Amino acid sequence: MRNVGMCGKLLLIIRRDGYNMPVNILLADDHRMVREGLKQLLEMDDNINVVSEADDGYECLNYANKTQPDIILLDINMPNLDGLQVLDIIKSQKMKCKVIILTIHNEIDYLIKALDKGCDGYILKDSDFDTLKKAIMTVYKGETYIEPSLVPLLNVRLAERDVMKDRTNELTRREIEVLRMIAAGSSNKEIASVLNISERTVKNHISNIFKKIDVSDRTQAAVFAIKNDIIKLK
Repeated sequence: MRNVGMCGKLLLIIRRDGYNMPVNILLADDHRMVREGLKQLLEMDDNINVVSEADDGYECLNYANKTQPDIILLDINMPNLDGLQVLDIIKSQKMKCKVIILTIHNEIDYLIKALDKGCDGYILKDSDFDTLKKAIMTVYKGETYIEPSLVPLLNVRLAERDVMKDRTNELTRREIEVLRMIAAGSSNKEIASVLNISERTVKNHISNIFKKIDVSDRTQAAVFAIKNDIIKLK
């Protein structure tokens, strides 16, 4: 077995059955040149084997079932089913393969969505090859790998989300109902009519809601409701 990698170290992967075997990879990206480039780079390492390639979400799911890869390197922007939809299906069907999102999207919202859906790793396409290999080996061992440059902002956003969750938990069931109707654009009169309460009571509920979630107007309250899944956008 030959020496691989810029650091000159040989990475040896041991499966649970005790045999030395490569990590089997499925590449899912709608750009052929990207797939071909990745395949050439990955197969320079004896411990990595690209078993199949897919250029859209449906094909990715099909090959995932057929070839049973250890890891899927999954782009987000793909036709038919995007990467996040594919990830959702893979995790909901409890498929054994792990998923690393490989994307151009450095926006923290994409990372959080991917983590919420159960991704095992998230790296950017402009990462160097050593980072990609590290992500693959880390995820293969059962750990999670996140693009290092995104970790500080991720920690900040998760802390903010915890605060928002605490504020949501302070709301009563009636206040949640009122907040949903505010976010839907209902007036105080409409809320009072639907909930069979007085407009004065509605105003009291709204005042309490604003204090608990730390907002000053209905628009901010609506944004809070959407961000915290109190109301779903159609």
